[in-house]
Amino acid sequence: MDQRLQQRVQRYGWDRAASFYEQSWSRQLAPAQDLLLAMAALQPGERVLDIACGTGLVTFRAAEQIGDSGAVVGTDISDAMTEACRAAALERGLGQARFERMEAEHLALPDASFDVVLCALGMMYVTDFAGSIREMMRVTKPGGRAVSAVWGKRDRCGWAEIFPIVERRVQSDVCPLFFQLGTGDMQKLLFANAGFAEVESERITTVLEYENGEEACLAAFAGGPVAMAYSRFDEATRTGAYAEYLQSIAAFQRGDGYAIPGEFVVTRGVRPIA
Repeated sequence: MDQRLQQRVQRYGWDRAASFYEQSWSRQLAPAQDLLLAMAALQPGERVLDIACGTGLVTFRAAEQIGDSGAVVGTDISDAMTEACRAAALERGLGQARFERMEAEHLALPDASFDVVLCALGMMYVTDFAGSIREMMRVTKPGGRAVSAVWGKRDRCGWAEIFPIVERRVQSDVCPLFFQLGTGDMQKLLFANAGFAEVESERITTVLEYENGEEACLAAFAGGPVAMAYSRFDEATRTGAYAEYLQSIAAFQRGDGYAIPGEFVVTRGVRPIA
């Protein structure tokens, strides 16, 4: 799939996922987001960029940490996501937060304009990993920090069969290299190659808990990267896909609910001053 087509798939897929994303993933993604913010060590008054901000789960926490004297910009490829963030920022009275639809591969932002650049579980979806991390480097001020969290190795993410299950029903070619950045030191190497110094990575395990099979399926199909393909399922296709996915996570069933293993990799770098 060419870059522009893949970006369109991502854009409209996340538009469809926007209304399900937060209810399906806010609790499950919290460990990665907590570590990302801890490694970022935000300070009052700083300017922060949150790339692939989604519904603002990290952006709003960042806004609170930097306070009224700071500023945070959230960008996302999805119009629905950024519109939801604008409404939420207004409701919360967070005037220091603004949101723009923007692709991570080509940030329409000035060089060296942010003290901290964040990307919380969005880098797996871009069409150019190395180029997007170079963009993070470009917009980070000298001495500033960049932090990116991604999913870990495929065999440590118990929900990973969602991709082939969907592909067998509707060809989507979505995220063909989804787990690459979480394998070995790949993300750390890309940070170093982009010019970041003091590069460090942490790998953590987690458990994704869902109260029942319907909740687990809603998160996997409607609230994530396969949402666009899933929207094309008819009732029979949906029933079959749900059954196959539940079978793929059967080993993680706990009573009526599920405790699905997962892994995150969080990488931090500093833009050299000279």
